Amino acid sequence: MKKNLPSLASNLLIAILLAMALSPSLAGAAETDTRCFELRTYYANEGKLDGLHARFRDHTVALFEKHGMTNVGYWVPLDNAENKLVYLLAYPSRAARGKAWKGFLGDPAWKAAYQTSIADGKLVKRVESVFLKSAEYSMFSKSSVASPERLFELRTYTTNPGKLAGLHARFRDHTVELFTQHGIQNVGYWIPINEDKGRDNKLVYLIAHKSIEGRAAARKAFSKDPRWKSARDASEADGKLLIKGGVQSLTLKPTDYSPMK
Repeated sequence: MKKNLPSLASNLLIAILLAMALSPSLAGAAETDTRCFELRTYYANEGKLDGLHARFRDHTVALFEKHGMTNVGYWVPLDNAENKLVYLLAYPSRAARGKAWKGFLGDPAWKAAYQTSIADGKLVKRVESVFLKSAEYSMFSKSSVASPERLFELRTYTTNPGKLAGLHARFRDHTVELFTQHGIQNVGYWIPINEDKGRDNKLVYLIAHKSIEGRAAARKAFSKDPRWKSARDASEADGKLLIKGGVQSLTLKPTDYSPMK
């Protein structure tokens, strides 16, 4: 009987690996990114956006890394009437985030850079911040295929009460794969951590396109795909998943200092 133990163990291992390969949900769960993400939006004062970029490019990005923060990406909207800078950071945990920012804000190098940058007036008038965790099906990767013309879309969906699980199911089982088939790059999918920021009714995700023209063609093909129409109709058999006006979309281009391009 003892002679068969190695064989039994091998067979069990093979069975587990086979089960993971055949079950996307199980395989995805093993790969879920457990880090804490923070999506930050800065609204620059009039005429100060270039100065804000200079401060990030020359000082902030490196100091973030010094204090244990991961710079994921920095973007500006194509239509930037509000002088926005949108960026995404990652931390090992929410607790690590607090420690990192305390170290950063207390760093003499940051204090000096900050004071120099506001010699002619403050650069930022408002900051928005949302803490996020990865959805189970998010295949987020900083090493996504880069292109100097790549265009990003930051999209936020707000669901009707009790419909968030159904929205996740539709993305997990249909939308993500259909995006890929139509040339839309899945960058990351997240859920807000805090209740007041949409923990129970919001999905935040980032996708990318090769170009503006590629975005239009991909979106058109996706929306006309019978598989998408079927998945959408099936998911809403018991009612609409999203509230009226529940889709917010921001078209973004990476800054020159963004790690993700």
